[in-house]
Amino acid sequence: MTEQAETGIREEGQQGSAEGQQEKEEGQRGSAEGQQEKEEDQRGSVEDLRGKLIVSCQALPQEPLHSSFIMGRMALAAKEGGARGIRANTREDIREIQAAAGLPVIGIVKRDYPNSPVYITPSRKEVEELMEVRPEVIAMDATGALRPGGVTLKDFFMELKEKYPDQLWMADCSTVEEAFYADELGFDFIGTTLVGYTRQSRGDRIEAEDFKILREILAGVRHRVIAEGNIDTPQKARRVLELGAFSVVVGSAITRPQLITKAFAEAIAKEKNR
Repeated sequence: MTEQAETGIREEGQQGSAEGQQEKEEGQRGSAEGQQEKEEDQRGSVEDLRGKLIVSCQALPQEPLHSSFIMGRMALAAKEGGARGIRANTREDIREIQAAAGLPVIGIVKRDYPNSPVYITPSRKEVEELMEVRPEVIAMDATGALRPGGVTLKDFFMELKEKYPDQLWMADCSTVEEAFYADELGFDFIGTTLVGYTRQSRGDRIEAEDFKILREILAGVRHRVIAEGNIDTPQKARRVLELGAFSVVVGSAITRPQLITKAFAEAIAKEKNR
């Protein structure tokens, strides 16, 4: 066999090996994507949340229950109690919750930035972290505040919609006007999450005048509304669903035992001081 022929055979063999490796890698990617799709199907669809309870399972670094493992168990306990979805903070917590509870997740990342009051999913960095675990819905601050770098809500959201066209998005709003604007931008879900927590909503209570803020939002938007923020009794949760909210999120009243305990302790102390 000539040297030229041997070289040709060797090159064909290397090419075949490279093609085989590429096919193997594509197969592995396909298998991983298939597994992820299977896990997402097992978690159920967002439509399963209609008329149901979503429990917010979050613990910040300074809180006693700060642990992804604990949040996973908390989510499982919420599921056993009847929750049909979970709202969770950070990629790590969400990954644990998906594995432990297998419920649809509204994902956020809370992070402080200098020169911006936006705290809930404020920048592309947080969104990219969340896309690693692909929660069913990603929520973000949808107030009028500028994001890090002076970015407006509209510019931020439109960029994300273009980059991730299949992702569902939730707007965390504090006023009726913010909810209307988020609806106009095309958010899939409009939330009352920040009512009473911003400068422009200071003093507002979601339950005031039989949930007037919620009723005004429901009457004026096209997209589904999730009631959230100070929904701290079963009666309030039931009422917002009666009024037409797609779903309701309850957090601290279920998942922050230090606050639940404090309410009991303060009530006992008040009674003793009479």
